[in-house]
Amino acid sequence: MDTKALKQLLENVKTGGTTVETALKKLRSLPFESLEYAHLDHHRAIRCGMPEVIYCPGKTTEQIVEIFSRLAQQKNNVLATRTDEKTYEEIHKRFPRSIFEKDARAIVLRQEEPKEKVGRIVLVSAGTADMPIAEEARVTAELLSQNVETVYDVGVAGLHRLLSHCEQLQQANVIIVVAGMEGALASVVGGLVAVPVIAVPTSVGYGTSFAGVAPLLTMLNSCAAGVCVVNIDNGFAAGYIASIINGQTSKPLDK
Repeated sequence: MDTKALKQLLENVKTGGTTVETALKKLRSLPFESLEYAHLDHHRAIRCGMPEVIYCPGKTTEQIVEIFSRLAQQKNNVLATRTDEKTYEEIHKRFPRSIFEKDARAIVLRQEEPKEKVGRIVLVSAGTADMPIAEEARVTAELLSQNVETVYDVGVAGLHRLLSHCEQLQQANVIIVVAGMEGALASVVGGLVAVPVIAVPTSVGYGTSFAGVAPLLTMLNSCAAGVCVVNIDNGFAAGYIASIINGQTSKPLDK
């Protein structure tokens, strides 16, 4: 239940369209719902603006399907990350409107009317191999009704590719930079723009990238003051944070 639905429920009680007993029954599960293996936080959409998201690794298909179903009953959007087609097939049987975002490895069920898109989030990836993490960020931000533009495969090994997008970068409200290997791209972008840059280190790279530790350290040591960093491969967090920033600073898009 989101804020709009809660207000409508209270209005219905006020006008007599819903009994106090019916409203109480609906509100009992609002803080959280207990399953044998999970406590579902149905209150999160009201507190944080986005419902609880399902992180799928470590969960069985049956658990994911049941959690997905319980969250969907609240009439909010539902997002499951780091999943696969087998799990999607089981969810799709119950929710035909669900979509499998293959590149992002995410399942999305849109049940809410999208809000008006404002501002710009520009999503930049260093290489094609970084795209799964970049796509996770894109799917997350778009589910939050953000306007996302993508600029993929513009790493520092061919810097002219990035520089051809300078005008687009400088028109953004916030930029997400996804990079593995040595992770230098975030600093380069941070030195070109006057907006926040959210750096996402990925586990893409040869042995001494240490599964993302090398780009993580590079990004943390950035000399570009506008760069902040999320955890290795955490495209979801980058998309979520960028959406919050864009929502606070954005202006309507030019027609």
